[in-house]
Amino acid sequence: MKIHHLFDATVAAVQANPTRPATAIVHDSDQARLVVFRIEPGQQVAPHVSTSAVMLVALSGSGILSGADGEQPVRAGDLATYDPGELHGMRAGNDTLALLAIIAPRPGARP
Repeated sequence: MKIHHLFDATVAAVQANPTRPATAIVHDSDQARLVVFRIEPGQQVAPHVSTSAVMLVALSGSGILSGADGEQPVRAGDLATYDPGELHGMRAGNDTLALLAIIAPRPGARP
């Protein structure tokens, strides 16, 4: 068993570029990749698609999630699920949005 401290991982997440959200991979296997995002006000992850199912759990803060049906507000405790190939994106609201993304199976793990 491994215990992952998601709030610590979110705080320690690294920004590759000041305009992009900070991210950290907290688990990576063929079955699933788990990534935390720290999205500051004004930052976003542009809508895109994945060959895997994607689940987004809002850990803290609030923001907007986008999908095939448009945009929906999200706040701490909310879970959004996306089917493989479904458009998804995220952006912070007026405060920092921390998210856990569960991507299953891990991209590239399919034969």
